[in-house]
Amino acid sequence: MLRIYIIGISILLIAIIANVLVDKIGLSTWYDFGPNFFSNPFDSIKNVGFFSCLWLFVFYPIVLAAGYLIGDKLYSLF
Repeated sequence: MLRIYIIGISILLIAIIANVLVDKIGLSTWYDFGPNFFSNPFDSIKNVGFFSCLWLFVFYPIVLAAGYLIGDKLYSLF
């Protein structure tokens, strides 16, 4: 149970940091993109732009996976 908690906290912290940094460089986050996407997916993908879509659908999941790996490593240190 402690392992799951540490991994969850790690993913959460990585997600917060990633969202702050990406917002500062002007790309969309899920907070900006999500509500529009669920109401009209095709128009929102066209409107958000290529780099934001690349971030949201390719790099953001990779960053979150890195958060998992960091949390798993932290747990193995205990």
